[in-house]
Amino acid sequence: MYPYFYYFYYDDYIRGAAPPPMPPFMTPQGGFSPVGAPPTTPPPSVPPTKPIKSGSDVKAIDPGSIGLCRYRFTYIWPSRGNPFWMWIVYIGRRSISGWRWTGRNWAYAGIDLNRIDSFKCY
Repeated sequence: MYPYFYYFYYDDYIRGAAPPPMPPFMTPQGGFSPVGAPPTTPPPSVPPTKPIKSGSDVKAIDPGSIGLCRYRFTYIWPSRGNPFWMWIVYIGRRSISGWRWTGRNWAYAGIDLNRIDSFKCY
């Protein structure tokens, strides 16, 4: 029924071949890091200005809108608390996770999309 799908898995199973290794991800700064790893450089030193809100109040950020920020430096303004830099590696339906800049190094963290007031990615 699906000959390509069938032969691909059948041939690999018979030959015992392992899938090809994933190539390292090229970061925008030029350094290589594996997918899911923190960036090799700190975020930009100057934080961006917060975007001006239009009249309506947003309940939560849409996963599709923040989807373009995966594997990019993203500045997040949470509903409560201080804004921070994040390197997003996972985007779910209701949350994101990735590497948050602490001021000295990257620490893995997550945040619900309904707790994000605004964001900007580079």
